[in-house]
Amino acid sequence: MDKNAIKKFAVWARTELIARVSLKGVEYGITEDNIEDANADSVGGKVLTADEKKQRQALIAEINDKGYKQVMEEVAYTWFNRFSALRFMEVNGYLPSHVRVFTDEENNFKPQIITEAIHLDLDGLDMEKVYELKDAEKTEELYKYLLIVQCNALNKILPGMFQKIADYTELLLPDNLLREGSVIQQMIELIPEDDWKDAVQIIGWLYQYYNSEKKDDVFAALKKNVKITKENIPAATQLFTPDWIVRYMVENSLGRLWLEGHPDVKEQLLPTEEEQSAYAAGNRDPEDTKWHYYLEEAEQEPEVQTQLAEIRKEYAALTPDQLKVIDPCSGSGHILAYMFDVLMKIYESYGYTTREAVASIVENNLYGLDIDDRAAQLAYFAVMMKARQYDRRFFSRGIQPHVYAIVESNHVDKFAVDYFCNGDMKLTASMDTIIKELHDAKEYGSILTVTPQDWSALYDRFAEITEDINMSRETALRELLPLVQVAEALAQKYDVVVTNPPYMGASSMGSNLTNYAKKQYPDSKSDLFAIFIDHCEQMTRKNGFQAMITQHTWMFLSSFEKLRAKLRNICVVNMAHLGARAFEEIGGEVVQTTSFVFRKAVLNNHNGVYCRLVESTTQQAKEDRFLSKRNRYIAQQIKFLKIPGNPLAYWVSDKFANLFEKECVRDVATACIGMRTGNNDRFLRLWYEVKNSNIYFSSSSRETSSLSGKKWFPYNKGGDYRKWFGNNNYLVDWENNGLRIKSEKNHCARGKENYFNSGITWSDITSGKPSFRFFSEGYLFDASGPSFFPREEARYILALVNTDLVYRILSLINPTIHLQIRNFSSLPLLRGNTKNSIDVLAQQNISIAKSEWDSRETSWDFTKNQLAVSNEQVEIKEAYNKYCDYWKEKFFEMHRNEEELNRLFIEIYGLQDEMTPDVDLKDITLLKKELLRRKSAKKATEEDEAEEAGLILDDKGEIQFNKEEVIKQLISYAIGCNMGRYSIDKEGLVIANSDDKLIVESGQLKVVGVSPLANPNNETEIRHTIPNPTFIPDAYGIIPVVSEDGIFTNDLLTRFIEFVGTVYGKDTLKENLDFIACALEGKDSVDSPKETIKKYLLKDFITDHIQRYSKRPIYWMFNSGKENGFNCLVYMHRYNPMTIAQIRTDYLLHYQGILENMRNNIENELEQNETENFLSASDKKEKSKKLKDLSSSLNEISKYAILIKDYADRKIPIDLDDGVAVNYAKFKDLLVKIK
Repeated sequence: MDKNAIKKFAVWARTELIARVSLKGVEYGITEDNIEDANADSVGGKVLTADEKKQRQALIAEINDKGYKQVMEEVAYTWFNRFSALRFMEVNGYLPSHVRVFTDEENNFKPQIITEAIHLDLDGLDMEKVYELKDAEKTEELYKYLLIVQCNALNKILPGMFQKIADYTELLLPDNLLREGSVIQQMIELIPEDDWKDAVQIIGWLYQYYNSEKKDDVFAALKKNVKITKENIPAATQLFTPDWIVRYMVENSLGRLWLEGHPDVKEQLLPTEEEQSAYAAGNRDPEDTKWHYYLEEAEQEPEVQTQLAEIRKEYAALTPDQLKVIDPCSGSGHILAYMFDVLMKIYESYGYTTREAVASIVENNLYGLDIDDRAAQLAYFAVMMKARQYDRRFFSRGIQPHVYAIVESNHVDKFAVDYFCNGDMKLTASMDTIIKELHDAKEYGSILTVTPQDWSALYDRFAEITEDINMSRETALRELLPLVQVAEALAQKYDVVVTNPPYMGASSMGSNLTNYAKKQYPDSKSDLFAIFIDHCEQMTRKNGFQAMITQHTWMFLSSFEKLRAKLRNICVVNMAHLGARAFEEIGGEVVQTTSFVFRKAVLNNHNGVYCRLVESTTQQAKEDRFLSKRNRYIAQQIKFLKIPGNPLAYWVSDKFANLFEKECVRDVATACIGMRTGNNDRFLRLWYEVKNSNIYFSSSSRETSSLSGKKWFPYNKGGDYRKWFGNNNYLVDWENNGLRIKSEKNHCARGKENYFNSGITWSDITSGKPSFRFFSEGYLFDASGPSFFPREEARYILALVNTDLVYRILSLINPTIHLQIRNFSSLPLLRGNTKNSIDVLAQQNISIAKSEWDSRETSWDFTKNQLAVSNEQVEIKEAYNKYCDYWKEKFFEMHRNEEELNRLFIEIYGLQDEMTPDVDLKDITLLKKELLRRKSAKKATEEDEAEEAGLILDDKGEIQFNKEEVIKQLISYAIGCNMGRYSIDKEGLVIANSDDKLIVESGQLKVVGVSPLANPNNETEIRHTIPNPTFIPDAYGIIPVVSEDGIFTNDLLTRFIEFVGTVYGKDTLKENLDFIACALEGKDSVDSPKETIKKYLLKDFITDHIQRYSKRPIYWMFNSGKENGFNCLVYMHRYNPMTIAQIRTDYLLHYQGILENMRNNIENELEQNETENFLSASDKKEKSKKLKDLSSSLNEISKYAILIKDYADRKIPIDLDDGVAVNYAKFKDLLVKIK
């Protein structure tokens, strides 16, 4: 089946039909913005017939009730359904007339119905009109007429699909259906004829794809907090169920019920081992109807066998015609169609003829409901076509299936109700109840609870009025009969309920549905699929079967814990746990599903069969694994009760489950969710944004923090996947014990008793493995950085939680992206006799991780770049090699330690037979940027997915360093030394406050600033003294970055080269610059080393800096524009209101003048060459290009000079405590854009 062709057609057809239907509306004076008088006799000069006038009035009434767009959508879809149904019927020879509607016998777009028009025998066909239109050669009009007559004729046998077209849908039937490019022509052209042979597949995929764009629109609106309305629920939740999953559900519910009661027919219905092996290998016979997805019962204990034997006696007493089965969310009818197939096998095994079986299935067995009228039409059609497939004469038997769209009672005609009830109190009471319970039924669909009534009495009354002549008869039959049919389907109990319900979280529901869910389904209200799990159990008879495919979150999440508790009253027969990508149309990890079969019976100690398919990453791979019988588990539900939250952790061993009966983390530690500031933009900063003198890093309590007079304090806020230590980036405004935060309306200061205590933290949200980090005293913590505070054994617990053992446990009790406090606290805590060894290993890992974190300048404990720490002048290459050797040793020390910790805890927990201590190198959270790693692949096969984003190893299996990144870190440090932020003569920060002043005198470098203590006279204090400095920073923290060499003595390239010469020696300057250039651009660079370095400083450094500093740069690049005509780097912490004026006068205007002189000189030279011709062709070309570049740069600089003067004149101040986002925005027209 060509699904791409089907999708292309369906998506296009929706837009095309809506447009064409709307265009027909314009002909009748109906647009979205204006509707002409409903009682008009003519519109736009066209006189309306009596039928047209009536249809137009009905259309206007419908628009007034539902809205213009909704009605146009419905009419377009109605015609789409009819075209699809007609196409299927003509291809399969199911049209009673045996005349094709869209094509000729060779499948050409030459409708046979036109050719055979005068020979047609269709009910309602006016042959005079046919001759009249043919004689007038009005082929288009004739075709539309024949199409409508054909649809009306089919109403007799398929009323659920082809309602009588005497309403406004006829009025809006598009014109020009025979033209090239029409919907009909494209349907024939794009979709191969063979694809129309399988009703279930073609109808299902057309339905899904037709809705796909509308689904996108609904979810786009949802992001804007527009809730999903009842009209949009079908589009938002429709998902075509893969065929093999449908077979699994039906065979293991309906099929199981019959086989357990009639085991003598197993050989007839189930495949032999050889047949099953061939099927699993892909050798499939289209005529094969055996049940290949049936799972045999697990071996049961004697007590359970006895209980099952009693239940099976009930099954044995059933005859096929007594079975009642339903799909309450039938969609396009996939499940109903396969239930039909399985029922046929059951009837055949019981001795029925095919004709008898088909009639009984439609009349007695099969029920379907859907909230969407259009889907119900398709499901009805699928069942009728399935019946016709088995019985060629079925259409003549006058039998209709119990497949209905949910109907509302909101607009029921009171007179019709009174007429129907005819004064009968019982009928009146029944109808009043039905009308009350089906009010707003489209809001709720099949989850409605309906009271059983005397259905026979109601149907007898409908039969009684059928021949009546009362004027209310038609209304009663049209409005009340569907209400009773739907009510009965909702009220009765079923032997088997099978469905794929809608998936929709509570946050997406409208208010009516939300309130109903809270009231009627308090244990499952979090998602519509869970409500259906709850409701389908209610629809199922005692000892009956319930089979579903849903999202798998109900198995694990705490929000469904009460729903899981109800499983004690039912029995999990088996499950196919699918995980992500079970639906080929949905990629990624968002929709993770499970399919399961419940028996509504209490069977303690029952062994269920579970097929774990989550590791397979495609729909086909999951089916293959299911058929291969791999990854199957046998589990009793009682085991789940041992695990906190009772998750359905069928795959864990009894030994593993028994761990949860031991002591747990909550017994030795307090875990807390942290604060919500209510306004992070106002109260949080990255530490390097603010004045360093206003930060207090080592507060031991709330009291000392308050007494410190400081504003900013360290703040744990989650962060990247990183173990042991790190992610220390944020500060929070907690001045005066958080006085400003506490005034914020939406703040929430939780866990206050643990503020400033040392502890262990993690990231609330993680898409992979969790990671835990130690932090010392002095921190507050965020809701997204929850923390726990061990009363003892901190290192032991940290070692435990960073093992694969705990990852496995958390995957079991909390398989979501949120690591919740309650799940963390319930981790089992066992101890062995190796506690001291574990503590030592944990401390080693903390020390390594802290050293690695502090090796980067984005750590507040950074001292010096590690390539510049040697006391002796060595070449950078040697320093780099030492760096690599050192960190390679530390990396593998960490790896050995983590594997040893895994081994020790596996022994302590007694899981040697279930787990190995191996740690993947990519899970060592050191040197994330400094090592070469694979880029994450967009698609990965099942085999190579584990290698995704892994480390790149050399031929010897050694890790490889990212030389470019390491050298860029050195360059960044060098620029910091030039700016005065760092010094090669002193560890740590030097200038990091807006009031810091640089003084160089008497062979000393001093940094002075205003004392933070009470200081009315702004007296200064000496903050740093560096005697005999070897490298002096720029006097003002303003460094030009320009393309022309030799203009400024302090341009960035010159200053960088001076830094390299100072640190590594002037004798090896060339070699060192070569090494740096090679790292930046590779060995094949055609530029000189200086040119390569200049290019990086000019174009790429600021981009790297912005990224390195998380879009909060501390060095600001003043930039004239895309031509890079002028650039100047400024250190934010040294900015003052005169800085921009200084940039303008000292650098910009001077540079502009130099460039103008250069341009003038070249112009003169080229002009002189015109007469003297002393330049070679290549020199002339080079100078002409240079002239062009200079002109472009000067044009840009001239405009920038005007702009920068305006800013300079304003003398704009900044406050570092406002942060980069606020301060940077003040100069956004002058600076490089942050992207």
